[in-house]
Amino acid sequence: MGGYQPYGYGGGYQPPSFPVVRLRGLPFNCTDIDIFKFFAGLDIVDVLLVNKNGRFSGEAFVLFAGSMQVEFALQRDRQNMGRRYVEVFRCKRQDYYHAVAAEVNYEGIYDNDFHGSPPPSRAKRFNDKDQMEYTEILKLRGLPFSVKKPEIVEFFADFKIVEDRIHIACRPDGKATGEAYVEFASVEEAKRAMCKDKMMIGSRYVELFPSTPDEARRAESRSRQ
Repeated sequence: MGGYQPYGYGGGYQPPSFPVVRLRGLPFNCTDIDIFKFFAGLDIVDVLLVNKNGRFSGEAFVLFAGSMQVEFALQRDRQNMGRRYVEVFRCKRQDYYHAVAAEVNYEGIYDNDFHGSPPPSRAKRFNDKDQMEYTEILKLRGLPFSVKKPEIVEFFADFKIVEDRIHIACRPDGKATGEAYVEFASVEEAKRAMCKDKMMIGSRYVELFPSTPDEARRAESRSRQ
């Protein structure tokens, strides 16, 4: 079972630690597929490769389905990927969120390719979802890999969504990445729907992030390749 086990032996409630690890020393041509292979047999919810100034930094965050998975992941510290040994260590929830926020805002720099809104200034990086700029699109992370559109429609049953603008992201091999993009009837509606952040679909808790039409369009074109 990869799920949370929040009750300690003492019978008292212990909030589970956030199941994320940080990787350092990755090869510069590393992809998320390489990380899936490195952690073969473990239940990965999300992989975030950390870029600095548009180049891969050799670091990544990997989010697992539960804290027991993290213990197994830590046993792979200093194992090799290619010719490099990779460091695997614990990190805080906040480190992961900061990296996600930085990535979301940095991606805006490429928006010119799509004649979209002008790119945000580099200083405009937010640490908190509440302060991030909203559009009518939300990104979902940590979905069950078997998720189908009707489950996402049901998840947002209390909100007005544009049903034919739900995109479930896939890797080039056709497998789901655990991410999706959902368009709402308005920016206000997308903001209201953020109250569903960290709610469950199936056995997974799902994270919501503000997104942009350009980010959704890029994910859609990657899925078609």
